[in-house]
Amino acid sequence: MTDVPIILLAAGQSSRMGGVDKLMQPIDDTPLLKRSARTARAVGPVLVALPPKPHPRYEALKGLDVLPVPVAEAAEGMNASLRAAMRHVPSGAEAVMILLADLPNLTQVDLRAVLQARDAHPENLIWRGATATGKPGHPVVFDHSLFDQLSGLRGDEGAQKVVQAHAQKVYLHRLPDRNALLDLDTPQDWDAWKKNRAPE
Repeated sequence: MTDVPIILLAAGQSSRMGGVDKLMQPIDDTPLLKRSARTARAVGPVLVALPPKPHPRYEALKGLDVLPVPVAEAAEGMNASLRAAMRHVPSGAEAVMILLADLPNLTQVDLRAVLQARDAHPENLIWRGATATGKPGHPVVFDHSLFDQLSGLRGDEGAQKVVQAHAQKVYLHRLPDRNALLDLDTPQDWDAWKKNRAPE
């Protein structure tokens, strides 16, 4: 178990799902959000950025040892979630992991592997999961020296501005297949994933 806080970004509006909440879609009778939160919590302490209450996503997390973080400005985009969650990161934290909630193939092993890359390559400031072919994805771990930059982001670009500013200090750790990138944003994504999913 790591001391590095994990921010699970789950305040998006599922705007490409035709009115259906992608994070509440069931996988083996468990909402995707709960599944993602469980995976993260098995690795470390978890802060879950969520839309303002009331919202069904809070119910999906009931009983899990995670900290829900309501994002008053969730409509702004991903960086409102980052700012809200960063306010709850302990001041003494050496790093923080940022993770999207709609990446169903990421495993506990994957998250731990990226955290271990931080220990193995301490000369960097950012450690990032990548596909088996080396395409950057998630999760992304940021050194504590970048916390102020993360806390000041605006808009919906996520932390890409910070990553680009420190491109020479990014370490990519390859994860299996497309685990680091395969997300479920549309009904077509869900259909294709379910069709190709290997039984657990």
